[in-house]
Amino acid sequence: MRRAVALLLLAVLAAGVVLGLVFAGSPTTIAEGVQVAGIDVGGMHVGDARSLLERKAASLASRPVVFVAGGQRFAIRPVELGVESDWRAAIDDAQRQGNDGFAPLRGFKRLGVDVFGADVTPQTSVLTGALDYELRRIAQAVNRPARNASLALAGRHVVVAPAQTGLALDSAAAASLVVRELASLTRSAVPVQLPMRITQPQVHALSLQHAAQEARVALSAPVRLELGQMRWVLTPAQLAPLLEFPTTGASRLTIGGPAADAWLRGLGRRVQKPARDATFAVEGPKVTIVPDRPGVRLDALGAARVVLAAALHALPARRVATLPVETAPAKITTAKARGMGIVGLVSSYTTEYGGVPNRIHNVELVAHLVDDKLIAPDEEFSFNKTTGARSAAKGFLVAPVIVNGELTTGLGGGVCQVSTTVFNAAFEAGVKITERVNHALYISHYPQGRDATVDYPDVDLRFVNDTGHWLLLRTFVGPSSLTVSLYGTPTGRKVVSTTAPLVVHGKTPVKKTVDRSLKPGEEIVDDPGEPAMTTSVTRDVYTAAGKLLYHDVWYSSYRASPELVRVGPKKKKPKAKTATTTPATTTTQQS
Repeated sequence: MRRAVALLLLAVLAAGVVLGLVFAGSPTTIAEGVQVAGIDVGGMHVGDARSLLERKAASLASRPVVFVAGGQRFAIRPVELGVESDWRAAIDDAQRQGNDGFAPLRGFKRLGVDVFGADVTPQTSVLTGALDYELRRIAQAVNRPARNASLALAGRHVVVAPAQTGLALDSAAAASLVVRELASLTRSAVPVQLPMRITQPQVHALSLQHAAQEARVALSAPVRLELGQMRWVLTPAQLAPLLEFPTTGASRLTIGGPAADAWLRGLGRRVQKPARDATFAVEGPKVTIVPDRPGVRLDALGAARVVLAAALHALPARRVATLPVETAPAKITTAKARGMGIVGLVSSYTTEYGGVPNRIHNVELVAHLVDDKLIAPDEEFSFNKTTGARSAAKGFLVAPVIVNGELTTGLGGGVCQVSTTVFNAAFEAGVKITERVNHALYISHYPQGRDATVDYPDVDLRFVNDTGHWLLLRTFVGPSSLTVSLYGTPTGRKVVSTTAPLVVHGKTPVKKTVDRSLKPGEEIVDDPGEPAMTTSVTRDVYTAAGKLLYHDVWYSSYRASPELVRVGPKKKKPKAKTATTTPATTTTQQS
């Protein structure tokens, strides 16, 4: 019995070996029943199988796959997205299916693959940026956002528009599907449906019923506005554009939006009373403070609330909104003015002026521009910055000015009368002067060596308030004089100055012009002119304790101004008599 069993087992084993050898095949061929990307490569040599797959992929690279989403068709080619499969790795994986172990064992494994089959999916690469761009393009074309329920006006009637669901491309799922279909070597004649998802609205009609009822009440009758003795009526037609119906996630009626903002700004302009700053009244050396007056401005947010609250009352008697206001403080309060230390006269200087009416007008205008100028401690005063450009738009007129060292006419003539007076007030105050330029020509009615010219924006007059307290610059224009005063806390500084004599350099140049209305040899001097001159001014500033604070020297160099002389024309010479000559002689007359 044992011998029979052993013989049977040997027979079975032998039969199995024979069967395994029959199905073992060659290691360089792929087992029957193996597919790669849906293509049957069983029994093929690995090189042939890879070539087959690569040729098929190349033939499909430019053939589009049609995708459908939202009722629209989109044709995409693999080459557009750079879709490529790793066929070498896929064939290596296919070769390993039932291809390991000794020949009899390999045969049994291949038999199993042949019976049950094996499908290898190749690894696929794609240009991520191109894929994302294509999906965004599809989404923009097919996405339909959900629409919230909303309120709208049809005339004076409030209607509720129902909500609607939306559709959106499922981009994550669509990306995998698009790559898989473009990488596939089998194409279906039926377009590929891209995955979509339904989006839900956030606001439904039921949640707006209360707001709709509020809107109907708000537009049922006028609203009366009150503020002190002032009264306004807001009609339903005027109120309607001010109402802001609820939007995403909201269910309450409000007053807002561009129309409401514009209306509230206009209402605020009608209601407001600007604040008045505290000011300083001066009389000689005495300074008194004129108290500030707070202003009133509309509380815009509060006004929107009370107007809506009044509009939501059904009873006409209660549809009244008392507008809320708030105090608008002055920029310079009385307390701040007291703390500025402007208590008395620090310095003052007066210059005399005259000239044509236009020049006098310009002096008065620019004096007004610098008047009441407050200069903070350690602040640098700039004449040009304070006055700005001297333009016709500001009212400046044409008057005599010095341009490039010559007296002529120009816009703003007379401004330097004010800058010179301001310079001398700062000079006498003993403050630090950081920029001063003398005139090109000597002007006798200005203090010698202490004139200061300006030319916007390059030539400026500047000084620093180093007194430790605020300074107030005031101007006082008389019929023929200008006074500039600086008020603050008197410092007790002592100013000592000396002026060097005018030094003449060379002779006065003469500029003659012919005036044919004059007799020959007659001369008239229109302007005596002046030679070039120089001078200097020294200023020593001492503290109240006698310590030298500043030692300044200002040098002034003035150009020569020509003597202007009109002369009569020269006497005409009598005509020479013509002489009779022989043909061989020629006479030439030169003049």
